[in-house]
Amino acid sequence: MAQTKALRGRIKSVQNTRKITRTMELVSTSKLKRAQDRVVAARPYAQALGDVIADLYTAELAESFPLLRTPASPAQGGPTRAVVMLVTSNRGLAGGFNSNLIKEAKRRIEELEKAGYTVELHGVGKKGIGYFKYLGRTAAVQRTDIGDKPTAAHASELVTQLMADFEAGKLASLDLVHAKFESPISTPPTTLRILPVPAPAKQGVRPDYLLKPGADQIVSSLLPLYVRNAVYRGLVETAAGEHGARRTAMKNATDNAGEIIHSLKRTYNRLRQAAITQEISEIVGGAAALQD
Repeated sequence: MAQTKALRGRIKSVQNTRKITRTMELVSTSKLKRAQDRVVAARPYAQALGDVIADLYTAELAESFPLLRTPASPAQGGPTRAVVMLVTSNRGLAGGFNSNLIKEAKRRIEELEKAGYTVELHGVGKKGIGYFKYLGRTAAVQRTDIGDKPTAAHASELVTQLMADFEAGKLASLDLVHAKFESPISTPPTTLRILPVPAPAKQGVRPDYLLKPGADQIVSSLLPLYVRNAVYRGLVETAAGEHGARRTAMKNATDNAGEIIHSLKRTYNRLRQAAITQEISEIVGGAAALQD
């Protein structure tokens, strides 16, 4: 009887856990839809910015803008400070989502340090900040207030000073480590070079535009917008990836809990049936003894 009582307790405990994981799965599903809408809404603007810069880009024009110029390496006397901005979530229970992002950040930091750069970590999200603090690397910038609803203002706060430092020659590069939202079940970690702004891949025949005021003034206005939007996209894609990963993790946990409950109930029923059979045997045996 003691064993069946313990099994009843375990069954109830797993049932309560399943209720929690099921609820978290539903919450993440609801939040994922809104986060995915933000990702989709951000893409056309980013595409338009990239297309305009690509159409106007020339090697001569790039030399006029510090954000487009690649600084000299440390060995050649260039700036040694490099920033890696890591975006993770504030909460766990999302499978390997945060750990994969952290691994990607560690890989990039090691690459830069081997190349002679002094890497400065900027952390967005408690999980990444906490991990590197445990390793003894305190993030120079720590933002845990952005959460899963990032805005363009948040992106501007993160990158405005870094753009000024880069233009002043105090910063060699800025890399953003974030989750690339391909689908709710595919959010691989990726490293995006933010500064210097990479040369556009689309460099064919330049369209015959009538530009007013001029290409240099237009590019001067668009470059900061492009940089801020790249950071914003990293934030919203990571937020969507977090909800997708948590929904998957909680669904798996709910399914596993159901399998455990089924197994425990089967064991409980067998023990209970054995106990009933033993009681019947004892009653039959006692009755037979009385008849003798």
